[in-house]
Order: sequence, then C-alpha cells, then structure tokens
Amino acid sequence: MSRHLPPPNIADAMHRSLFVEAVRCWRSACDNGQPPQPCLYEILACNRCEMLTPVFDSLMHLCEDALGRPVAVGQPAELSGDEHLLLGLIDGSKLRSDCIACAEGAATALDCAICSTRIMMALMPVH
Repeated sequence: MSRHLPPPNIADAMHRSLFVEAVRCWRSACDNGQPPQPCLYEILACNRCEMLTPVFDSLMHLCEDALGRPVAVGQPAELSGDEHLLLGLIDGSKLRSDCIACAEGAATALDCAICSTRIMMALMPVH
C-alpha cells in the first residue's frame, strides 16, 4: 500500500529559506569547481535534514540538464527566476511540462527528482 504525500509546505519561511540556501550553496560549489555535497550537508545538517543532501544534489544536476544551462541564483534579498521556478516545481504550483521544454529522458529524470525531493522534504521536519 502506498500513501500519497502532498508537496512539502515550502510557503513557510523556514522551508523556503533552507531550500534557497541549498540551491545557492550548490551553485557556488559548482562554480568554484568543488563537489557540492559537502556544502549541502553542512547547511542541511544544521537543520537536521542531512538526508536531503543527495536528493538536492540530484535535483540540481537534473534541473540543469533539463534546462541545458546552469541554474541562475539571485541576490541575498531577491530570488532569481530559476529559484522561483524550483520553488514552484517543488511546491506543486508549477508543472515541469509547462515550464521546461526538454528531451523526454531529461524530462522523465527531472520529474522523478521532483517527486523524490517532495517526498523526502515532507518526511524531514525543518528545525
């Protein structure tokens, strides 16, 4: 028997903040030629969500593959279009098929990563 898990409530400030911080950490590590998982782990472990480290890493890699370019991040007080897109994909307010046109393989992989991220975020309480 499977149970339906709704998208995580990332409307609350704590979830949004953690998600955006993880996206920016991942982008910074990649831009600096560093593996992103150590940085992700450090951020997520502070909130007792370290199990999300490979989930976020996979989501970001697959998102960039589907977009065909690096994910753009915003400034401290302003989200980028890509950050808004990622938040919408995870909270369910945006459909990948409406927002990202890509090859079927990349689309399927990203759809699976979005579902996995939703499930794992729903299971991880943010502290």
